[in-house]
Amino acid sequence: MVMHTLWALAGVARLTEGLVVLSPGDDFVWPEGGAWPERFTRAFCGGPSRAHSVFNGLRALRESGARDQDWVLVHDAARCLITPALVDALIDACTNDPVGGLLALPLPDTLKQAQAGRVAATVPRDGKWLAQTPQMFRLGTLQDALAAQAASGFAGVTDEASALEMAGLQPLLVPGSAHNFKVTYPADFALAQAVLSS
Repeated sequence: MVMHTLWALAGVARLTEGLVVLSPGDDFVWPEGGAWPERFTRAFCGGPSRAHSVFNGLRALRESGARDQDWVLVHDAARCLITPALVDALIDACTNDPVGGLLALPLPDTLKQAQAGRVAATVPRDGKWLAQTPQMFRLGTLQDALAAQAASGFAGVTDEASALEMAGLQPLLVPGSAHNFKVTYPADFALAQAVLSS
């Protein structure tokens, strides 16, 4: 999944470099040479949560020479069906935006609130979107937003956009794709394989 994701991102000419944030104890034997996209490097600086890993990854980017005003895109390797076209659409939409944004889909299904395993209420779906990745923000802005939540252990930070929201900013919603789903449950692997095979 990680390699497929990286090769899809490597197909985006405007992405000049990429950092793959891994757990400090990662001992996977990664492919080398032509099997590994040359623009991507590995950083063994992952943390106990997504937000912590992103925060550490931003620090590593800064240490490698990235600047506050540089755009960064954060992507989940579990969304292995990302396409260069979707990433290009996000970049096009966000490049001149003062905040940045994320790929997302308007909620298509009826949403239920549960209580003790039963429906407690139907939640109106108007104006509700399903967040996806990549999410694109200025490095300094995102790092500051995450730093403001670090003391709480990044409580409530479920993605980069939520950290920006906590800082009082309103990220742009850019239409994504139903194919850009997050492989989460066992059945998702079969679905992802079927999409890739087609």
